[in-house]
Amino acid sequence: MDALRQELKQGLTQAQCERLRGVLEQRKHALLAQIDNESAEAGERGSLLKEVEASPADNASVRTLNALVSEAAEHHIAQLAIIKHALARFADGSYGLCDNCGEQIGMSRLEARPEARLCIDCQTRLEKARR
Repeated sequence: MDALRQELKQGLTQAQCERLRGVLEQRKHALLAQIDNESAEAGERGSLLKEVEASPADNASVRTLNALVSEAAEHHIAQLAIIKHALARFADGSYGLCDNCGEQIGMSRLEARPEARLCIDCQTRLEKARR
């Protein structure tokens, strides 16, 4: 009975919830693997740089590459936090509900962005206000 009540509140069937949760879990695991890979590669680059005497131009290139990799890692960490938040919403029963207005987020939006926190109307208003 609780599962049925939850479905009615969210407007999502149990199958839809399970599929969306699965997509989020897959993305979470992929991001964790990417973060681990980037961390290992950064360590390898650092140790190679120490072993080889490099020219100032090479050092500048390595610093630029490290900055880009660091920026990408920060982006992946931010994405991971968003996905973990979406997964936590399944536990508290608020998944599929807009953080702003409390209305249901449309299934087509959740299929496109399962981590969405806002319905399309609230997201549109937010983006217009930023311009």
